[in-house]
Amino acid sequence: MSNNSSDSDNSNDSPAGKTWPLPLWIAHRGAGKLAPENTLAAFRLGARHGYRAFECDVKLSRDGIPFLLHDATLERTSTGRGAAGEQDWAALARLDAGSWHSPAHAGEPLPSLEAVAAFIIGQGMAINIEIKPTPGQERQTGEVVGREVLRLWAGSGQVLPLFSSFQPEALRGARDSAPEVLRGLLLDKLRPEWLDEAAELGCSAVITNFRLMDEATLAAIQAAGMKALVYTVNDAKAASRLIAAGIDGIITDAVDRFPPSR
Repeated sequence: MSNNSSDSDNSNDSPAGKTWPLPLWIAHRGAGKLAPENTLAAFRLGARHGYRAFECDVKLSRDGIPFLLHDATLERTSTGRGAAGEQDWAALARLDAGSWHSPAHAGEPLPSLEAVAAFIIGQGMAINIEIKPTPGQERQTGEVVGREVLRLWAGSGQVLPLFSSFQPEALRGARDSAPEVLRGLLLDKLRPEWLDEAAELGCSAVITNFRLMDEATLAAIQAAGMKALVYTVNDAKAASRLIAAGIDGIITDAVDRFPPSR
């Protein structure tokens, strides 16, 4: 996907009148499980499989640097220990975030949002940035990530990312600091008034666990003028069902099995 066109039929403007940044197929955490998640190695591998749009998780270091990590703690995907948000970026940047996955990726570092932005912008790609705050830092994380995205994408001529979060307060923070960046509410269950909540947050999308996205839910989202996206689809039958229903975006780990041709 270039930033003036899309590899899918999803290149139309968003309800907010801003360019919708994502094609149908989006690579989860870079390249799903084929490379260490949320690293530049994963982005590069996803790109080699033809993907031009990616999803990643971003949180803040203790000294306020946005970087990529899914978990609140470091143990699962790095050589670090403890809460990631309690450590300065200088220490986090020295960690090995690849050897847990495979020897071939030993020494792969945790990337900063700035490093990922350079890759995405340089390659003319698209990105969905999930704001994944350390508990208690929801609004602050949204505000900082919003400001940094505007700084990093300024003057690039590239379409801005999509922000998403399970945490409404993080989306409010992003809305305050970067109102021009589109937002999507992430849901792992359909709590009461979820669609009204997405509208109150000024969202252009709702992104659910794919098991929640039946035809009625999809229709309700689209009738409200929002895009309907799902995570994490790795089954061909589920993907076919969703595409037939008119889904707007599919986040997948299976970048080696689902060619992003539409």
